[in-house]
Amino acid sequence: MAHSYQIAFWNLENLFDVENSPLRTEKLQRTIGADIKGWTQALLDRKISQLASVIQTMNDGKGPDILGACEIENAHVMELLVAALAPLGRNYGIAHNDTEDARGIDVGFIFDEALFTKEAVFSHFIIKRTATRDILQVNFRTQAGRLFVVVGNHWPSRTAGKLDSDGYRFIAGETLAYFHERIWEVHGKDTPVLAMGDFNDEPFDRSLEDYARSDRDKTRVIQANSPRFFNLMWPLMGQSSGTHYFDNSPNMLDQFLADENLLKSNVPIKVDTGSVQIFHHPPMVNGGLYPSPILFGGMGKPVNKNGFSDHFPIVVNVTEKG
Repeated sequence: MAHSYQIAFWNLENLFDVENSPLRTEKLQRTIGADIKGWTQALLDRKISQLASVIQTMNDGKGPDILGACEIENAHVMELLVAALAPLGRNYGIAHNDTEDARGIDVGFIFDEALFTKEAVFSHFIIKRTATRDILQVNFRTQAGRLFVVVGNHWPSRTAGKLDSDGYRFIAGETLAYFHERIWEVHGKDTPVLAMGDFNDEPFDRSLEDYARSDRDKTRVIQANSPRFFNLMWPLMGQSSGTHYFDNSPNMLDQFLADENLLKSNVPIKVDTGSVQIFHHPPMVNGGLYPSPILFGGMGKPVNKNGFSDHFPIVVNVTEKG
């Protein structure tokens, strides 16, 4: 009997621990202290509740089987989010590594331990003059004993301007491509790899096409002589919709990338390329010309307790043969 899994990814917009958290280093407290001033337990609880209210509606109300997330400060806030998802009755666990990011934000995964076993977790460093998020690789085993590798990304931002920051995302893309090759070398060329994240670039940008080796043509990916990714977001391009909005313009910054071992017709674990979507839970969508997300704010920005995040989640379905 085949099994179907829903995989999601969401930039949770500054999911930080409370203002004077004992779990935060003194160095990080000095760095973000001014921005996080006034971030109380009540605000954190409200933020968690708002995020959970969206996640619980995914997968036809069952919640995702794997959720990749970024802009999380530590394992503690991930555990709070898992606790808020308790009404789903899922056996959620987390995969996370603390990093040296200058803003103290990490990448992590929430996953159903009844469906997946966490076999190994790796943090792949991106070499940058100032600390940035690692690329987080998690090796899962399915109930059928098959290896399924997911790779979470949150690439350097465009805050300094796109052209001035392009090089950092080139480095991140090259790092992802390198470890894609290493996964195949260590575990075999038939290992399925699904990369996901907030890439802070769009599918057509060089960081993804030239450096991460992602493509808009599935056939080219399958026939390539070395590991490549098919960018699942290409069919959604040109639909006046995005996962993030800047100056009222949609940007497809959040993406899924699938390698050939999730694409070929006879593979045991296969991604449904037609199932990918930007998840628009109605309460989190602003009205107007473009359906932009309602921000929660914080970190120096005004807080809207009825907000959620500055990114929409993305979801895709994966099927495993029985």
